[in-house]
Amino acid sequence: GFLLRRAHQRHQTIFAQHAVQGLTPMQFSTLFRLASAREGVSQNALGRLVAMDAATTKGVVARLQARGLIQTEPDPHDKRRYTLRATAAGRAVLAEVLPEMEAINEASLAPLSARERAQFARLLRKLV
Repeated sequence: GFLLRRAHQRHQTIFAQHAVQGLTPMQFSTLFRLASAREGVSQNALGRLVAMDAATTKGVVARLQARGLIQTEPDPHDKRRYTLRATAAGRAVLAEVLPEMEAINEASLAPLSARERAQFARLLRKLV
C-alpha cells in the first residue's frame, strides 16, 4: 500500500506541474469518459466508469457544467432521468490537453522500460 501511495503521489506531483486547462485528474477522467461515450451517460453510471463515489461525482459534474464543458439532457429512453454529455467546448479542451496528458503519463512511467510499463499496466488492471 505504501508503494502504491508513493507512486500515486509521484503521478499527482507531475500532473500538478502541468497546466492542463485547470482540470483536476478527476475532471479530466470524467470529461474523457463522457467525450468517448456514444450516448449520454447517467451520473450514476459515470461515477462507476471513473471510480468515484456519488458525492464526488456530483461535485465534479457541477464544476465541469459551470465551465460549459459538459451538459445534461433528458434521457431519450427514460423520461425520469437526465444524461451527461461532453459539449463541443469540452471536446475541444480534451483535444488540447490529450498530448499533455500523454506527456504526464510518459514522465510518470519514465523510470520503467517499455516491457516493464506493459507489465505494470497488466498488473494494475489485475488489481482493479
